[in-house]
Amino acid sequence: MSKIAQNTWTYINDRFKLAGPIEFFKHKTVPEHKHSFWYYFGGIALFLTGLQIATGIMLLLYYTPSIDAAHESVQFIMSSVKFGWLIRSVHSWSANILVGILFVHMFSTFFLKSYRKPRELTWISGFFLFILFLAFGFSGYLLPWNELSYAATRVGTDIAGSLPFIGGWLKGVILGGSGITQATLSRFFWFHVALLPLAAVAVIAVHIWLVQILGMSRPVGMKDVKLREEPFFWNFVAKDALGWTIMLVLIGVLCVFLPWEIGKKADAFAATPLGIKPEWYFTFMFTTLKLIPGHILGIEGEKLAIMAFMAGGLFWMLAPFLDRRAAREKKSPVFTWIGVIIAVYIVVMTIVTYTVKTL
Repeated sequence: MSKIAQNTWTYINDRFKLAGPIEFFKHKTVPEHKHSFWYYFGGIALFLTGLQIATGIMLLLYYTPSIDAAHESVQFIMSSVKFGWLIRSVHSWSANILVGILFVHMFSTFFLKSYRKPRELTWISGFFLFILFLAFGFSGYLLPWNELSYAATRVGTDIAGSLPFIGGWLKGVILGGSGITQATLSRFFWFHVALLPLAAVAVIAVHIWLVQILGMSRPVGMKDVKLREEPFFWNFVAKDALGWTIMLVLIGVLCVFLPWEIGKKADAFAATPLGIKPEWYFTFMFTTLKLIPGHILGIEGEKLAIMAFMAGGLFWMLAPFLDRRAAREKKSPVFTWIGVIIAVYIVVMTIVTYTVKTL
């Protein structure tokens, strides 16, 4: 190393104390086993999050959060801004793929029981990240101000309004009034570009920190088994980068052959379009609320379903503390079957949403 480079490194290290983290990553390893493939979905989710931030900032340069100009600004991005159509399509497609990757990452973590001690907080931070990204999807859906997003937002906020005790208040907070107006668009915009990103960055930082200091979890029963350790730099990162490249190619193909549509401008006085549905990752809840009977044992079916979803979410978050067998490094078939049932239910209800014409 030249004297100039050495002096530069000394100057930077004295101020940022980088020697410790660099030494840590030089010796960091990842265990190799037959389930190692699932480790890469966390890195892919992080890559897609970065892609969302980059394309979102670009779109923000031209987007106008006004009911009189939002749709027109999106049209301008798609038709007049150089590569604007591509940036918007990348943002939209990568958002949907990101949620899909988060589903895969979450369920693979659950089935491998990677939430067990001492990684309970890693699981909980991941759970909150999943909720935050669903909120990103919901808030961003309205921003183009087209008739589909307008109607879907009305459906979503009506569901929020059905929550016991706090439904009316929550719906008012989300909408900024009694209906979908400029106040609603403004709130969704600031949720999408300010409040949710701040919360997500904080939780991502905690999640990554926990993953780094605790390392990758081994499958149940392999805690004391000697496994081959793969260097994190550059072996694991290179394989992770291959996954990022595959995602980028997939998004590029989708953007070229299926560019994201603009849709017709929202009209508050127009009839709700037939067959209106939320984004695909909300459809299992949407269809459940459609199919459930009006009353069950004297309780409104819709409210009962919402309470069941909330209870299910609480169970999912607290799984590390409820699954005592996994905590003792034993297989827990009951929890595995619960995960299978939930996964199958989500898939089946999503398929039903898009195949049954009457929904």
